[in-house]
Amino acid sequence: MSGADLSAQDRMEGQPCLVLVATPIGNLGDLSDRARETLAGADAVACEDTRTTRALLDKVGLTAKRLIACHDHNESQSAAGIVKLIEDGATVALVSDAGTPAVSDPGYRVVRAVIDAGLPVTAVPGPSSALAALTISGLPTDRFVFLGFPPRKGGKRKAFFEPYAQLPASLIVMESPQRLAETLDDAIEVLGDRDAALALELTKTFERVWREPLSALRARLVEPPKGEAVLVIDGVKQARERKNKYAEFSKAPKRD
Repeated sequence: MSGADLSAQDRMEGQPCLVLVATPIGNLGDLSDRARETLAGADAVACEDTRTTRALLDKVGLTAKRLIACHDHNESQSAAGIVKLIEDGATVALVSDAGTPAVSDPGYRVVRAVIDAGLPVTAVPGPSSALAALTISGLPTDRFVFLGFPPRKGGKRKAFFEPYAQLPASLIVMESPQRLAETLDDAIEVLGDRDAALALELTKTFERVWREPLSALRARLVEPPKGEAVLVIDGVKQARERKNKYAEFSKAPKRD
C-alpha cells in the first residue's frame, strides 16, 4: 500500500496528535470499532463532562483513562494544556457528551489551538444528530445549513432566523424540549408555515419523527416532549423551484 492510500490517522499512527472522536447519540452500538480503538490508544481523553464520558468508557471496558474537562467555560485554558500534552508526545482524543465534537459542542477552540501550534489533527467520524435528522426528515438534502441552538430570548431568537428567511436550503436547528414551543412560534413568524420535521430521541428506544408543517408541530406541543430535539425546516420553495427550472433549461439541446 502506498503512502497516498493511507488514511490521515494511519499516517499519524504512533505520532502525537489530536483526534476528534464521534460518540453515540443514544445507542451504544453506534460506537465504531475504530472509535473504541482510538479511545483505548489515546494518552488522554478531553471531554465535555467527565462523568458522562467516564460512564461511556466504563461501558466499553476502558476504565483507566485520564480525562481532561473541556467545556464551554474552560475551553480556552483547556486548549492550551492539550497543546502542551501533544507537544510533549501525547495523543489526545477529544469527545463531546454525544455525537461529533465541535459541532454545536465544545471543541473548535481546541482544534484551532492545535492547528496554530503546527500540530496534527484528525478525526474518527461517526454519529451526528444533525445529519441523522436531516437524512430521515424527507426534506431536501442537496443544500442545508446547520444553525445549532437558537438564543434563549425571543427577540434574539427571531433575529437568529431572519438571515435565513429567503434561503433555498433546509435549516437544521437544535433545541431543548423546554424551549421548543417558543422556538417554533418564532420560526413560524419569521419563516412562515413551512414543511418541517421534528426528530426526538434519535437512535434511542422511543425515537420518533414528526413530519408536518411548523404549525402542526407547534399544535402537538401541549407539554414539552421528552428527549433532545432536532428540527429540520424546509427552505424557500419558490427559490428552489426557480433553481430547478434553470437546471432543466441548462440541459436543453442546443439549436444549430
